[in-house]
Amino acid sequence: MASLRDQLGGLVYSTEQGKTCPSCRESIDHCRCADTSEQARIADLDGIVRIRRETSGRKGKGVTTISGIPLSNAELKTLAKTLKKRCGTGGAVKDGIIEIQGDHRETLQQALTSLGYQVKLAGG
Repeated sequence: MASLRDQLGGLVYSTEQGKTCPSCRESIDHCRCADTSEQARIADLDGIVRIRRETSGRKGKGVTTISGIPLSNAELKTLAKTLKKRCGTGGAVKDGIIEIQGDHRETLQQALTSLGYQVKLAGG
């Protein structure tokens, strides 16, 4: 762990560059931390798309989650939009996981298999 002097000694704001990224110390315009973290997330995937139904933390409401899709965030949002249209419900993309309201595991499995993904139904 870095000493307190090293933690507090970095440049926070400069009128030349503007705001700087706290992790790489580059200006916000030239920061590539988000790109590298997204590439690392995609590289860690095993190629299997997992579909699961979850109710925990949602006050009993069921949500179908799709994880393991090797796409960038922009592509995930467009895929989520088409899947939500196919199911006729709402949903969201959070941290690389697509959430679709309701229990639509079979419909989503057929849709993703037709797109060429290897799909597994996870959970009980």
